[in-house]
Amino acid sequence: MATLSVLKFNDPYGAERVMIALQGMQERQMITLEDAALVSWPQGNRKPTTRQLHSTAGAGAGWGAFWGFLFGLIFFVPFLGAAIGAGMGGMTGALADVGIDDDFIKQVREKVTEGTSALFALTSGATAPDKVIDELKAYDFEIISTNLPEEQEKKLREAFAQE
Repeated sequence: MATLSVLKFNDPYGAERVMIALQGMQERQMITLEDAALVSWPQGNRKPTTRQLHSTAGAGAGWGAFWGFLFGLIFFVPFLGAAIGAGMGGMTGALADVGIDDDFIKQVREKVTEGTSALFALTSGATAPDKVIDELKAYDFEIISTNLPEEQEKKLREAFAQE
C-alpha cells in the first residue's frame, strides 16, 4: 500500500524543490515515488495552481482523477457553494480508507494558503528510511498529514521535531 504524505512549505516553490529531491532519491533506489502532485499558491493569486508528477495518460490517468477530485474538494469547493459541497461530501467516504477525511481536508485548506505550497506524495518501499529523512531535513516544511500507521507517523514527526 502506498503512503500518502502531505508536506506544506512557507513559500510557493518549496514543494517543487522537494519533489526534485524525491525524484533523485528514487533514481538512487532509496524510495519509490508512485505519484505526486504539487500545489503552488503564489502571493497575489486568487487560487492555487496544481500539477501532478505523472502524465494524465495511461497508468497515470487514475491518479490524475484522484488528484483532480482531491484538489477540487480542498481548494475549489469553497468557491462553488454549499449545494455542490454537500453533494461532494457524500463521495468522500471512499477516501477515508487512505486517510482522507473531513479533518484532513480542513487541515490542508487552513494551512495551504496564499504564499505557500504543498507536496502530496504517494510513496512506497523506502529502502533506507533514515537516509530519506536525513536528506529531507535540509528542507523547511511541515507535515500536514500522512496515512502511515500511528507508530511510524510518530517517529516521522519526531524526526522532524513536529508535534
